[in-house]
Amino acid sequence: MCGFIGQVNFKNQHEDFSAELFDLAKLSINRGPDHTGFTKGDNFLLIFNRLSILDLSESGHQPKISQSGRYQMVFNGEIYNHLELREQLKEKINYRGQGDAETLVQLFEYWGIEKTIKAIDGMFAIALMDTLENKCHLIRDFAGIKPLFYGCKNGQLVFASQYDQIVKHSLFKAEAMDAQVLRLYLEQHYLPAPFGIFRNTAQLQPGEWITFSIKGVEKKERYWEFPEYYESTISDNKDALQYLDSLFADSVNAELLSDVPLGSFLSGGIDSPLITYYAQKLLSKPIKTFSIGSDSKIHDESEYAKQYAAQIGSEEHLIRMTADDAMTVWDEAMRSIHEPFADFSILPTYVVSKLAKSKVKVALSGDGGDELFYGYERFGSVTKNYSLMNYPYQLKYLLYGLDKVVYKGKHINSIALFKNSGEAHQSLHSRMPAEWLYRLFPDLANTSLPEGYQTYNYQSKDPQALLQNMRKAEFYGMMQKTLRKVDMASMHTSLEVRVPFLKKTFIEGSLKFCSGLNYGLMHGKEYKKKQLLKDILLKKLPHSPIDNVKRGFTVPLSAWIKDGLSEKFISLSHNSLLENFGMSSKNYDVLINEHLNKGADNKWPLFTVFGLQTWMQ
Repeated sequence: MCGFIGQVNFKNQHEDFSAELFDLAKLSINRGPDHTGFTKGDNFLLIFNRLSILDLSESGHQPKISQSGRYQMVFNGEIYNHLELREQLKEKINYRGQGDAETLVQLFEYWGIEKTIKAIDGMFAIALMDTLENKCHLIRDFAGIKPLFYGCKNGQLVFASQYDQIVKHSLFKAEAMDAQVLRLYLEQHYLPAPFGIFRNTAQLQPGEWITFSIKGVEKKERYWEFPEYYESTISDNKDALQYLDSLFADSVNAELLSDVPLGSFLSGGIDSPLITYYAQKLLSKPIKTFSIGSDSKIHDESEYAKQYAAQIGSEEHLIRMTADDAMTVWDEAMRSIHEPFADFSILPTYVVSKLAKSKVKVALSGDGGDELFYGYERFGSVTKNYSLMNYPYQLKYLLYGLDKVVYKGKHINSIALFKNSGEAHQSLHSRMPAEWLYRLFPDLANTSLPEGYQTYNYQSKDPQALLQNMRKAEFYGMMQKTLRKVDMASMHTSLEVRVPFLKKTFIEGSLKFCSGLNYGLMHGKEYKKKQLLKDILLKKLPHSPIDNVKRGFTVPLSAWIKDGLSEKFISLSHNSLLENFGMSSKNYDVLINEHLNKGADNKWPLFTVFGLQTWMQ
């Protein structure tokens, strides 16, 4: 895992922008502290900060230049099948080293771009300069694990691993704020691709390939996209478990490729214990595992993590956080935020990343399991009253009210009151009440979301199609926020995090399972979630402490704001940076006062404002 920045001037081959770009490259030094390299042409400069994982020698350094010199490349990530692919070129290439970057640039030389990106499997953000045709290709992995931002203006292109490197560039630092994107951030608590909060800045979408030339954006293509509808082929539980076992073994084995120490995050849930189990099975020594707990009983799952570590036989490393602990690392963790971001689980993610980095350089993660195997309560909330969705609103409201009075809301939830399932689904991802959004940012009252934001714009002809639509929306919604959090927190500690659930072959394999194997009503009473993962976990680790309560790496922020963090949140009032973005300090005072003194739980709107201010500062 690394960081890079580059610039291309398609119109002027004599402008020297190296001094500014080298200064901006320093912003991503934590992403790659082991070596800084660069390559320069008549009209471009590529700078690379390396975190050495494969081929630790000089031959593993970047940028890379293809055999003929046509292509010059910087690449952040890992190509897990690169050894297999390099074998296909061994008669043509005299390789200098063993790294995947060298394999990749030569594949582009001999296979071309389209064939190469469809053949590789891994996580990657790639910037490829074609010196023959004076074009620059930007390519992002199919799951969106690795970020890639850019700005394009006046015949010039700037691209980087971090958004702050783009907006601090002289071409873009005076750009106007995009009010529609600001509203999107306030509602969804992060910046979904392809949006940037300042005009003329953006980010590649997962599975996207963009070609830039003197014309500007010459080509934009989604070379891989999570399918909206698909035919499942495995409906038998025994067959499914056997196939799932092979998927896990192959994916985890591929992602163990490393020339440096490797460990695994371990929670008390389902996903990371499975990843850790398969990793331990393939390793000769106990794998180092890293877990975090808190001083809140409803959030803490560290005891379950300890039970998993004992069953797996891993070398356990556990840290528990109190409010006092949070105070000591808060500012450091917040410095990992390089774009507007407001998921407060970034704090424990940063802490567990820092713990892992003290022992290893690479960690495996269980991210992606909830999205691929229906792990969220939202699936049940939205599908529960699907049959009522098209009823007239007045009738739905009447039925909802009657159920609330007679059955205490047992049969009909408030989701049924929305116009359609997609709108209902989107609302569940927003923790900023509309009332507070308009009170805090009154100028946004008549501002819509960006037209290109289509994550929840789906229509479902039946409940089965609805589940598939929801899974795709989760893949491009919640999962993208989670991946951004993990990337920022881990890379700030110079730790590479790998995600076996999101290896391309695993994603595509997961689509073969009928949804009923993972999700549905159990005994007509409660919804089962991630049932296949639970079944295989119990098969591999029979004493797994599965309790069906999702906690994840989270913390009791509401209480902490009332305790040691209160001054930090009070200080946001009359903040000039926030006021420049249109925030009403008077209404913010009301928001924080309600939380501190009147028993309200306003942690989400408070932290959403805090995340914006932290990034701007």
